[in-house]
Amino acid sequence: MKTKKTLSLTLAAAMTAGLLVGCGGGAASSSSTAAASSEATASSEAASSAAATSTAAGKVYYLNFKPEQDEAWQNLAKKYTEETGVPVTVVTAASGQYETTLMSEMAKSDAPTLFQVNGPVGLANWKDYCYDLSGSKLYGELTSDSFALKDGDAVTSIAYVIETYGIIYNKELLSAAGYTQDDIKGFDDLKKVADDIQARKAELGVDGAFTSAGMDGSSDWRFKTHLANLPIYYEYKADGIGSTDAIKGTYLDNYKQIWDLYITDSTCDPTLLASKTGNDAVAEFVGKKAVFYQNGTWAYNDVKDLGDDNLGMLPIYIGAEGEENQGLCTGSENFWCVNNTSSDEDIQATLDFLYWCVTSEAGTSAMADKMGFVIPFKKAKDSTNPLIGIANDYVAEGKTSVDWCFSTMPSEEWKNGVGSALTAYAAGTGDWNGVVTAFVDGWAKEYKLANG
Repeated sequence: MKTKKTLSLTLAAAMTAGLLVGCGGGAASSSSTAAASSEATASSEAASSAAATSTAAGKVYYLNFKPEQDEAWQNLAKKYTEETGVPVTVVTAASGQYETTLMSEMAKSDAPTLFQVNGPVGLANWKDYCYDLSGSKLYGELTSDSFALKDGDAVTSIAYVIETYGIIYNKELLSAAGYTQDDIKGFDDLKKVADDIQARKAELGVDGAFTSAGMDGSSDWRFKTHLANLPIYYEYKADGIGSTDAIKGTYLDNYKQIWDLYITDSTCDPTLLASKTGNDAVAEFVGKKAVFYQNGTWAYNDVKDLGDDNLGMLPIYIGAEGEENQGLCTGSENFWCVNNTSSDEDIQATLDFLYWCVTSEAGTSAMADKMGFVIPFKKAKDSTNPLIGIANDYVAEGKTSVDWCFSTMPSEEWKNGVGSALTAYAAGTGDWNGVVTAFVDGWAKEYKLANG
């Protein structure tokens, strides 16, 4: 397999240019905010109890952002505790509820010793709680300083995973329809193929070309954040900027045509999308009822039953000029922060745990093989995730990776406004002007609120 260094270099260059960091995501989760908060409370108490009976000097409490990696983190934490005696508690926030859960947990006496932010915008809310990692062994293991967020000279947070997303597809079904990836080099090609599959869905034995674009909270981040990244990326690229206080919406017509394709050439009627979940989309794709499924490398465990050789991934084409040279969307929105309000013992215990995660055989193997991560650390293992191999292939072919620009989205409220407008448009209760208003006017409003 090609090495992860190609992706790392692309990401580093983008971050250096100030265009990168931050996306949304997390797999489908049915957990409620209340359930996550309740679990966090119980786990905090359990961590305190465990620390009291342990010979270890401190304890670790990690508030995890990614529901799809919860089991892997639980197992890794258990292994570390068995090896060292240090209690490690991992609590996973419900999908789409991380910030709310973090605010609740940080107000408690047993607050997380380890949390995360999704990039510069997220960091702005929490930088006063971030321990300076500049002198840590963890920071010394980074392959590039570009994977660190800073506040002046202080290293406030460190990226721990590089991820990629696009349109995952079923090679067998695409072939049965008479096409291969070589037939899709841009939006017009994608629409032609998808329209044909939709028209012949009964003949092909599928329910639609695309899985349902669910706008339930377990799935809407794929469209109000990940898909919305494309028009932002192309606007920033055209204007030569890395952020803005007022998005112009130059590429919103392109956003409309890819969204129209998703909801028209779909497994369900657009009016049903408000209640469709991330699990619905997975079931449709794995059940071979749809050919295309927008998601990322983190979704491999959900779709692996189709077989590694049967999985492909296309760029998300929106009809922008030059997109035939476009690759997949590659970046990070996952930055570790160590809570500087924790005790000295807990801070050191947390730093030791993180160093073990990115240097030990057990830690690096779990992150590569169980979590499917490409991590930006010197002792990283090549991931066995075939979707990461596909992402590396695009880079090796000279395709330009799409930067993750959603760290510049002004707020979660902005995303929610766009999501609501997309849902109303799909249901026929709103028009596209509502999406444009939420995107453009909502951006200016939320940016002003976030920046005084």
